[in-house]
Amino acid sequence: MNQQFVDREVELNFLEERYASDEAQFIVIYGKRRIGKTSLILNFLKNKPYIYFLCEKTSIKLNLLKMAKKMAEYLERESFSRITFIDWEDLFREFLEWKSSREKLVIVFDEFPYLIELDRGITSLFQKIWDEHLSKRSDIMLIICGSSIGMMETEILSHKSPLYGRRTGQWKVTELDIRSIWKFIQSYSFEEVLYIYGAIGGTPAYLAKLDDKLSFYENISNLFLSKGGVLYEEAENLLRQELREPRNYKLILNALADGYRRVVEISNITGLDKAAVSRYLDTLQLLEIVDYETPILEKPKTKKRLYHIKDNYFNFWFKYIYPNKDLIEEEKPQIILKQIKEDLPTYMGPIFEKIAKKFLYKTNQTPFQIIKMGRQWWKTKKGEALEIDILGYNKNKKKYIAIDVKWKNLTQNNVKRIINQLKIKTEKLNIKGKIYYGIIAKKIQNKQNLKNEGYLLFDLKDLQKASI
Repeated sequence: MNQQFVDREVELNFLEERYASDEAQFIVIYGKRRIGKTSLILNFLKNKPYIYFLCEKTSIKLNLLKMAKKMAEYLERESFSRITFIDWEDLFREFLEWKSSREKLVIVFDEFPYLIELDRGITSLFQKIWDEHLSKRSDIMLIICGSSIGMMETEILSHKSPLYGRRTGQWKVTELDIRSIWKFIQSYSFEEVLYIYGAIGGTPAYLAKLDDKLSFYENISNLFLSKGGVLYEEAENLLRQELREPRNYKLILNALADGYRRVVEISNITGLDKAAVSRYLDTLQLLEIVDYETPILEKPKTKKRLYHIKDNYFNFWFKYIYPNKDLIEEEKPQIILKQIKEDLPTYMGPIFEKIAKKFLYKTNQTPFQIIKMGRQWWKTKKGEALEIDILGYNKNKKKYIAIDVKWKNLTQNNVKRIINQLKIKTEKLNIKGKIYYGIIAKKIQNKQNLKNEGYLLFDLKDLQKASI
């Protein structure tokens, strides 16, 4: 079921509430590329008077001319577009004088960071436009939208920005949840939906390319494993749009996909010095491609960081597509597809951990409210390296939850062995408080009987019932 626009009810309700206000509105909408910001805005604009302006990387003069034509179309006065405007303030001042109707008009500047790149002083100019003109007009709703998350946060939302304090609302558009992803591929099983999430993530523009009449592997082959595939070169195109030195970033992302997660490891494998690696990783975090985790029981400022590719599409692409581009160019996709089929259960392990965490935060089936959770890894005094997939706690109640996550089917004996291992590990943490032990897996044999013994056990059926 291919759809360009799925759900987003919460986001639409937010915009509708602001539009219904009897005061001027200045809304900031941002999020990574392809996440569905423009689709959200265009759906909101239906049946409303609006001017939608897509900023261009040309020149300020050409952008002014283009916006003047847009305003002339709204006014139904072609003569307005023939006026020579000095700057954006001059344009808005004149437009507001010509606008005779008191109907509420939505004015959208999409990809506003393009204008900032052309003129760093434009945020100061828009501050003046808002303060002296638009803020006094209850018939105007201004929306500024952008894909450059770093620039939107520093140049518009930051307290250092001239526009700081002017906005009446903001929304960061994020990827769709699994329940919404399923709507694109309604013929798929829940397990197959999780495979799609692991390979593509929750980006609507990518999900809309799926054909639910095809199997998971057929979709992967069509989208990734041919020179004409929509997602074959998408990752490189996005990096070129956002970064000046995509080569070094690709080296780092390739290292992360290969399992090198510490700065020193990435430095050694890429040949880049550690300081440079840290800078590149910071940038990739701003783009929401990369993130890191620290041991959940460590202090917040700990330097024990493990980096990973946060964006599932980039993760899948650098794991299977980037190292095999030569095979795709040689039109030998079957070799890569065989590798994906063999390796996918291992690849899905960390993906399933992310899904498991979301489930645990939302479910009411845990014995206490979890305040914080994450992975815990450490070395014992004897140098033994230990790890717990998910350790959650509520320190006020002195209660903990230790969970092992397995992307596989487990027998009753498997469960008891894993629980015993969890108990041995937590004993070496010297935790003071009540500890509950559990497992999240694809399928658990005799689950109810084992739950009666006091274990917290969840499988895909439980996750499917939950709203994740």
